[in-house]
Amino acid sequence: MTEGPIAQRPEPPAHNRSVPGSNPGRPIFSRGKDVVDNFKHLIKLQDLDSNIKGISLFLEQIPSQINQIDRRIEESFSAVKKYKEQLAENQKRRRDLDAEVEDLKTKINKFQNQLNDVKTNKEYSSLLKEIDDAKNRVDDLEEEIITKMLASDDIESEIRSAQAKAEQEKQKLLKEKEELMEKSSEMKQKKQSLSQEKAEVEPHIPQDQLSLYHDIYQNNSGIALSPVTDDFCSVCQIRIRPQVINELKEGKKIILCENCGRILYWKNQS
Repeated sequence: MTEGPIAQRPEPPAHNRSVPGSNPGRPIFSRGKDVVDNFKHLIKLQDLDSNIKGISLFLEQIPSQINQIDRRIEESFSAVKKYKEQLAENQKRRRDLDAEVEDLKTKINKFQNQLNDVKTNKEYSSLLKEIDDAKNRVDDLEEEIITKMLASDDIESEIRSAQAKAEQEKQKLLKEKEELMEKSSEMKQKKQSLSQEKAEVEPHIPQDQLSLYHDIYQNNSGIALSPVTDDFCSVCQIRIRPQVINELKEGKKIILCENCGRILYWKNQS
């Protein structure tokens, strides 16, 4: 015997089916003026949550922005640091040259004193050569010392210029940092005010609708409501069927987008 097809249970309309991330079960009915007020409160709640979320994201970025400003301040003095290192190297080299010159002059005096004690012309000539070589080396070293001194003056001038520029940049960045911290304080106060306003709005929304809103909000990137504009869901851009649009205009029940699962509302309800 050939078996017939298995009977299938009729599937409910798409806008009444469970939507991933929302699990509404069925539309939530509320007739009369109340449903319009509920939608207004839900829209207000979404607006408050969006603003609170935006402020929270802004506040989360403040520490990294402050750290970036601090790094820029440090970097603005990098040229000063570099020139100071060059100056330190210059000064060290001059000290080494001065020490070498003093050693050579001591040797020259020693050799000159030894001239009176030599016994042969060869020894005398050898000492004279040592003296001449030492004096030539002293001349070379003293010339290098003068060159280093002139370079030192140039480096010190560069340090003063770089220091002035860095201080100017530092003041500019410190002002940016101060403005950022003031903005942070202002946003914290605004967030507190919005949170208080949110706490005042939520009691006006039926608990089942409020729970549905929070579920969708958590599972849909912080956007629980979507106005229908030009017959399309404003969030996912799917076309809304005429029957659903008529039901939205009636405003007698909460309907979810069959694609993105968000609460739909007719734009005039806002």
